[in-house]
Amino acid sequence: MPKLKTKKAFAKRLRVTKKRKILRSKEGRRHLLSLKTSSRKRKLGRKTLISRADSRQVRAAMPYAF
Repeated sequence: MPKLKTKKAFAKRLRVTKKRKILRSKEGRRHLLSLKTSSRKRKLGRKTLISRADSRQVRAAMPYAF
């Protein structure tokens, strides 16, 4: 059986925790920041878990992360 390749686009954007949860960055933190409040920008800087609907696709794209 050949080795499986990791999709590098996924690997660069996501992090896997020790308990195999998948973290992603939130959207909306790149530009137009002057319109957003400080608390909103602070919350956008934190990582969040991916949705359950996306997890199957991510697990297939990153076979050796789990």
